[in-house]
Amino acid sequence: MLTPAMGSSGGNVRPGSWIRALSLLGLSAASLPPAAAVLGLVALLTTPLALLGLRSNDADAVKFWTFANRHVDLYTDPIEAWNVSGGDPIVDLRLIGMQALQRRTMDGFLARIPTADLIEAEVRMMGSFFAGPTDAVGFLDLTDRLQAEGLLERINPASFSPWMKDGRVFGLPHDVHPVMLGYRADLVEEAGIDVSEIETWADFARVMRPLMADEDDDGEPDRYLISFWTTGPHRSTLEMLMLQAGGGFFDESGEPVIASDVNARVLATLVGWVAGPDRIAADVPEFNAAGNQLFGSGFIVANFAPDWMCNVWKNDVATLHGKMRLMPLPAWEPGGRRTSVRGGTMLGIARDAPDHDKLWTFAKKLYFDPQLARDLYQVGDIITPLRDLWDDPVFDQPDPYFMGQRKGRDYMALADDLPPRPSTPYNEIALSRVQDEFIALVAEADRRGEYGAEELEPLALELLERAEASVRKQIERNVFLGGQTR
Repeated sequence: MLTPAMGSSGGNVRPGSWIRALSLLGLSAASLPPAAAVLGLVALLTTPLALLGLRSNDADAVKFWTFANRHVDLYTDPIEAWNVSGGDPIVDLRLIGMQALQRRTMDGFLARIPTADLIEAEVRMMGSFFAGPTDAVGFLDLTDRLQAEGLLERINPASFSPWMKDGRVFGLPHDVHPVMLGYRADLVEEAGIDVSEIETWADFARVMRPLMADEDDDGEPDRYLISFWTTGPHRSTLEMLMLQAGGGFFDESGEPVIASDVNARVLATLVGWVAGPDRIAADVPEFNAAGNQLFGSGFIVANFAPDWMCNVWKNDVATLHGKMRLMPLPAWEPGGRRTSVRGGTMLGIARDAPDHDKLWTFAKKLYFDPQLARDLYQVGDIITPLRDLWDDPVFDQPDPYFMGQRKGRDYMALADDLPPRPSTPYNEIALSRVQDEFIALVAEADRRGEYGAEELEPLALELLERAEASVRKQIERNVFLGGQTR
């Protein structure tokens, strides 16, 4: 059954009614630790009663929250079939906005009051869920179950990293999300450019540069090679490119590693993408009508394409149908990694939910269903993390949007090389600080009139050291962890 949840602005709870709500749950304020009672009061005063799951169409139904419309479309039929066939437990699927889902889940975890039993979480949420010590994580630890049932070997290893803390796994991966480069194959072929000559980002700039000709003699290129900029909407690309190069912001233990030589080299190189006489990038924002118009008009030649982005383009930039192709990302150095990763979803079981074994059985039934894996690709262009399903012929189907390219197989060829990306509560802070320093680096390059990566790398490292120091100060203030990163 699908039940629309109340919005985040749903009915307020009157002072005192939280006590009555607790009584409906068989609890009392006196039964809770003082801190939990306070947190419960705050949560109930600011969150609709839908959070409590006090009523549903079936009294025995378990609540399943997801944030994605497309997932509702994919899951409704399998869940209805499960329920009608006598599946145990009965599952009540609810669509909730991403921010509301994150807030309600955290409220429930902190106050130890009921949330959903099954929760789909997006990778950007995980920092908040992992903010405390490992034994305080609100999701059920699935590590032993995965190991005992041989599932660690069935699932693409890199797909686990965002859902792990201290080596423990707290969610079933929904996807892989390798990144390729989508490019205007019609323009490239018309110009006689051979993309097989491109191995590195330096090659990309050199080989593709003829497409930046100023044919209307206005003193500016008619198009740029790629979408990237210093502004907020491109933050995820900045992190993605650092991960590709072997950098990133934190190691597996959660220790900051922002001020690394790898990160400094990437940051210094990206200055030349957005500034100076050899600039190749333009600000073409995603999920934006103006950005879609620029992309569709040929203002940029190439754009970053995690597998799910293919579906976004099909829906939002239909004018590019039959004009695009995909290639592995150019590497940062010869022989380097030709992909990265962006986005991700998991299915977790609330630690305080009843009947973990039944919830685990349903979670596996849903996420490991071969037909759902096929539907996920055919409807959403997302490849499954289940390696034993990669031989399915659905992934060999030619895609007319990409000139008949069998892109599913091309994405899978990159899946083993995804960079790890630990989830910490400080990742968004780190990304914000690094972006600030990138803006400062571009400004200093403009002041000096120097845009070469070699000249700028020492300053880039200095600025990244400042960003790392700022993040470490934030970590030291974490009273739950006593100044520890984990």
